[in-house]
Amino acid sequence: MGLAKGVLIPPIWLWFDWRFEGFEHIPREGPALVACNHISHFDPLAHGYFLVKAGRRPRFLAKVELFRNPIAGPVLRGARQIPVRRGSGDRAPVEFGEKALRQGEVVAVYPEATVTTNPDFSPMRAKTGIARLTLDAGVPVIPLAVWGSAPVWRRGSRSVRFGRPIWVKAGPPLDFSAYEDRAGDPGVLRQVTDEVMAQLSLLVDDLRERYPKRWAA
Repeated sequence: MGLAKGVLIPPIWLWFDWRFEGFEHIPREGPALVACNHISHFDPLAHGYFLVKAGRRPRFLAKVELFRNPIAGPVLRGARQIPVRRGSGDRAPVEFGEKALRQGEVVAVYPEATVTTNPDFSPMRAKTGIARLTLDAGVPVIPLAVWGSAPVWRRGSRSVRFGRPIWVKAGPPLDFSAYEDRAGDPGVLRQVTDEVMAQLSLLVDDLRERYPKRWAA
């Protein structure tokens, strides 16, 4: 994480126009489970930067393909990120994430498991891994939304105009402890997941509404 912080943060801090809101929702110590929206491949840098500015070192659940990348792979392994094999049904990422939370770390998850395909970049229906983590670890979910990063790095589209605003906002923690005794119920997992995504959507809508119009296109 030290390498990523020292090498990646200075250039992205200088290049983009950052706005951060909701640092008060990130605990200064102890476990934190963060659910992020996903509109660009740039998002882990944006969300990670926010969490570093909040005084924490995040561990992301990242698709295993990124670990095979000759550039991204060493950085991810060095930062102790958690590989996810999408579509395999493998519970290991959830177990690793739960272990990290029990050790007082920050675990960041993209519940959609991929960059959104919605034309307006709104969050899609998510997978239930985020619900399993919050119920198994007994840790609230902190929604964390980014806006402005979509044009920066998507498949077939990259725009790195100097000064582009990148806004990141955290919402209040979502407590699902009332559901812990039904952690094995698929209906409960879906309900919890949908509640997380609903709060993420509200954050996204708020950022989109206030985002500078001249950069919106």
